[in-house]
Amino acid sequence: MPTDELPETFHVTTDEQLRAVSNLTRHRIMAVLRFEPATITQIAERVGLAKGSSSYHVRLLERAGLVKVVRTRKVRGVTERYYAMAARSIELPDPGEGGPDVLMRHAVADLEAAPADGERHVRMAHLRLTDEQFAELGARLQALADEYRELSDPSLPDASLVFALFHPSSRAQAERDAK
Repeated sequence: MPTDELPETFHVTTDEQLRAVSNLTRHRIMAVLRFEPATITQIAERVGLAKGSSSYHVRLLERAGLVKVVRTRKVRGVTERYYAMAARSIELPDPGEGGPDVLMRHAVADLEAAPADGERHVRMAHLRLTDEQFAELGARLQALADEYRELSDPSLPDASLVFALFHPSSRAQAERDAK
């Protein structure tokens, strides 16, 4: 199934789905499947896993509804399955107060694993915004990410874009939480 025929968003709503996406290996498998279908063997090679481990993680993702078989073919008497994402993007529930943000943890792990000599653009900015400016910036960041996702070409190298726009807890709240 071409990516333009996929539903736009998959909403993670169950504990099983949340556990499936909370694992870094499964996050990396979903990244492999983001633009084109792949077999267990292809996934294993791209993620650097044994085929058995790759198969295990893909089965968990499939059971949670995050990936699905999009085609099969016979190869030397064995049925080869091609897996793809169930939607173009995945929306996680709000982690709640004090809860870890799974996507940000995975993004940091991927950044740390990226070649140190590769080109990177990493920046943190502290801003003071009105509620209206905050909402506008969030919408503009989302639109920019969507625009470039539409331009993505599966034949080109992967690039990850992660952003978080949020109001941090106050210093007083942080001190109370530390006690």
